[in-house]
Amino acid sequence: MADSCASQASCHNPGIRTVWDCENTAAKPRRPHGRAHRPLTPHRPAKRVVLGIFALVWLVNAIWMLADPAGWYASIDGVPNTGPYNPHFVRDIGVAYLMLAALSAAAIRWPAYAVAFLGTVTLYLGLHALLHVWDIAATRLPVEHILIDLPGVFLPPLIAAALAWWCAPARLNA
Repeated sequence: MADSCASQASCHNPGIRTVWDCENTAAKPRRPHGRAHRPLTPHRPAKRVVLGIFALVWLVNAIWMLADPAGWYASIDGVPNTGPYNPHFVRDIGVAYLMLAALSAAAIRWPAYAVAFLGTVTLYLGLHALLHVWDIAATRLPVEHILIDLPGVFLPPLIAAALAWWCAPARLNA
């Protein structure tokens, strides 16, 4: 039986890991690694709009950093206090923000995984905010940076965390 099963096309499914799984696929379909199937209920329109705006903010910032690093560096209040202008470094960070945009957009496309995507965004933004707190505490940045960085550094991880909470399965259709 194992030989006949091994020759079946269905056994080439990467989710099937053993001959037993192959023999029993008709009886109980499985996903890779035994995960239960999660329904892909789409977000409600208001949630899609809010997540879209969140993704768009990161996308616009990323494009600006990649296309005009000098303009971005000169325009963002407080950035010159963090060190001398380095176009390569600004573009490197622009790529990170491009990833935040992609993860935020992915939360719209794959709502069952929105918490994981937005959790990753929250982690990056939270670590970035902690870096600023550390620099202020170590006096590498003036204490005024608490207020200067509030809208662009300290508020975004809170927004991302709130969006992740809002997208949790219990609130998937809220």
